[in-house]
Amino acid sequence: MTTQMFEGKGHAAIYQKYRFAPGKELQQTILGYLQEKNAIPAELVVDVGCGSGQGTHFLAEHFQKVVGTDISEAQIQEARDTSSMPNVSYLVCPAEELPFQDGSVGVLTSFTAAHWFDIGKFMREAERVVKPGGCVAISTYTVDMSLRYGHCSEQLTKVFREGWDQILKYSHNRIKYVLDNYKEIFEALPFPDKKRITDIYDKIPMTVEGVVGYVESASSYQTFMKNDPEAAKSLLRETEKRMLETMGVSSRETPVEFWVRHVCVLGCK
Repeated sequence: MTTQMFEGKGHAAIYQKYRFAPGKELQQTILGYLQEKNAIPAELVVDVGCGSGQGTHFLAEHFQKVVGTDISEAQIQEARDTSSMPNVSYLVCPAEELPFQDGSVGVLTSFTAAHWFDIGKFMREAERVVKPGGCVAISTYTVDMSLRYGHCSEQLTKVFREGWDQILKYSHNRIKYVLDNYKEIFEALPFPDKKRITDIYDKIPMTVEGVVGYVESASSYQTFMKNDPEAAKSLLRETEKRMLETMGVSSRETPVEFWVRHVCVLGCK
């Protein structure tokens, strides 16, 4: 069964506010593959582990009918509250028990969620629901992240990573799938035609507040909060303070470039 780490309403609200949509390079990688495999157009696209819907919104711009699914009722409620696209709907269900008929899904996606699933059961479910000729696109951003701002990018990245390293101590063991660049997930995909791309780099426009909020949205930070709330809050305050000092600015709304590396597993049935 899916490992449930994003259940609380408070966490879901933070997730909705600070998690970002798939970047342009990742979008182009996925769309390019789907076009190559003639999976566009698709009558039904399912986004599994959709959270508060950032990836689902991207899909809705390119497909006629998109369904986002997640095991968390709080995340789905956030997605429903923020969605304004008429071709999107959401369902609460486990990734391993999708309420779709055999061979009915043209494209199945998962953005930064598959490492929480029961991989074997999820792959069997993907094989069941994806139609012949249909495709999957399973991606995640990695811990390879950096910040760029003027001439202090290197020092700014150092400050960010020092804070990030503190919360990584509280990571769930399922983060191992991310650390191995989804190699195990790629190997588990039962489709004959598949590929894994590990070097997709995206620039995400953010602010200092957004970067700190992203840290707060991480499951490892939420675990840190449960274990030692004062230390966790202090880490966020200190990280933001050091970032602003390094940049020589006072406003947490100051724009900064947030660079992330994505891994993407693509397959065609």
